[in-house]
Amino acid sequence: MRMLYRSLTLILLLSCLVPAHALEPTAEQIRKFSEAILDGSNRSIGGQQIAATTVLPSFYAGREFQPAWLDQARFEELLQVLKGAADHGLDPEDYYYSTLAGWPDDSDPMQLAARDVLSTEALIRFGYHLHFGKIDASGLDPDWNLTRRLQNEEPVTVLEQAVAAPHLDAFLTTRLEPGGTFYAGLRSGLARYREIAAAGGWPTVPEGPGLRPGDRDPRISAVRARLIVTDGATNGGAADPELFDPDLADAVGRFQRRHGLDADGIIGSQTIQAMNVPVDARIDQIRANLERTRWVFRDLEPRFLVVNIAGFEAYLIEDRKVAWQSRVQVGKPYRKTPVFKKKMSYLVLGPTWTVPPTILREDIIPKIKKDPGYLARKDMVLLDRSGKLVAISDVDLTAISADNFPYTVRQEPGEKNALGRIKFMFPNKHFVYLHDTQSRSLFNRAERTTSSGCIRVEEPISLAAELLGDPVEWSEAKVEERISNANNETVTLTDPIMVFLMYWTSVPDEDGDVRFFNDVYTRDQAVLEGLRQPFQFSAFR
Repeated sequence: MRMLYRSLTLILLLSCLVPAHALEPTAEQIRKFSEAILDGSNRSIGGQQIAATTVLPSFYAGREFQPAWLDQARFEELLQVLKGAADHGLDPEDYYYSTLAGWPDDSDPMQLAARDVLSTEALIRFGYHLHFGKIDASGLDPDWNLTRRLQNEEPVTVLEQAVAAPHLDAFLTTRLEPGGTFYAGLRSGLARYREIAAAGGWPTVPEGPGLRPGDRDPRISAVRARLIVTDGATNGGAADPELFDPDLADAVGRFQRRHGLDADGIIGSQTIQAMNVPVDARIDQIRANLERTRWVFRDLEPRFLVVNIAGFEAYLIEDRKVAWQSRVQVGKPYRKTPVFKKKMSYLVLGPTWTVPPTILREDIIPKIKKDPGYLARKDMVLLDRSGKLVAISDVDLTAISADNFPYTVRQEPGEKNALGRIKFMFPNKHFVYLHDTQSRSLFNRAERTTSSGCIRVEEPISLAAELLGDPVEWSEAKVEERISNANNETVTLTDPIMVFLMYWTSVPDEDGDVRFFNDVYTRDQAVLEGLRQPFQFSAFR
């Protein structure tokens, strides 16, 4: 009903805004195209389907159907913008680049009108993808809860501003492209790896036994040639090309750090496997993560917390800069940490842990049935539906099952608590949050898929101090002191903060290069397939 109302309103608008005098021939053709697009009688222009079926007619009605791209210099500028979609990992052909670039030089009003309408449609499409991403992430992940709406602006208004802007590319960069160094760094990385691909890529390193600094092996020449391309290895001074010398050791360590590997300097099977990933695959990896960034990095608050699940890292961002960071542990592949955003509003010091349904069903109940003493050893208690304690000795263990368990299991505060000494709460349907952990040795692993879905933080005390924002009352030392005497104490944040749980398998690094991580949840391929799919468009109708 709402869509019908909008369509009827626009039809009236089209009629009312027709000037009393006769339109020029090109404008008259644009009017006819606009009406046909709006009423659905013909949405094909130059053999291409128009998708912006309300924005485009409304735009032309507002300018009395005058063409927007009649000036050839302005049209050429638009073509360069559309061609530049490739620099964002997008396909210029989604925006009719070849069709428009090859449009016949014809003064016929019908041809001029068709080119103008198709050019406007191309700009709408590209601007939409630049701001929101090509793929609707909710179609890939049912947990996704980020919107694809312009904040406090009408799409037609933004389109009018773009067309009127002195420099179209600058307008799109400022208004619609994700801001900050993260997106720009990935774009730079994409350009660099495409240059590497154009130059022939990199050589393959043969498999074989592990190589350590000081070793001599015929494969060292291939390793050196491989790392000359991406990680600063040199041939200079390599008097013995088969020697694993200090220069090569530095390059190996840099490569390992950039690829989420243990930076032990040993060229083992994992390092060789990462070296032999083709450059085209790395380009695709960057393209997938540019798309993920477009999903998220828009209309952001100045301060937010982001967890990169694939990179096992968390960052506090303030004014587009990293104010705090920490290694984290995330969910095992069969208990994936979900991707979503939610506002954090409070912390809990000395927390209890109420066992979530999945862990209760799959882990705890089988252990209780096998060993009634399990709960006591883990400082866990049973609670009935009214919240009263229940002794395990009073429970008929033969009668309980995953489908018939009328109790809650809670772990009490203390050194055995799975949440450690503090948890950071942004209540959500997944029962997922950030917290401390007793399993601190696991932070030394390169790949940290070790939790049951929540995010274990290596530096929780410093994070608490940052979030509480009072260096006198809530210094790290004061947080430690308060925790030592706490028993499930809630501390409300004066300034609640948005938390983004995201998944990037490539990110820019501080040296202007790109870091790559394993696709631990095998999610990249779905994004790449979505980027290859034909254009789909719904939000601006």
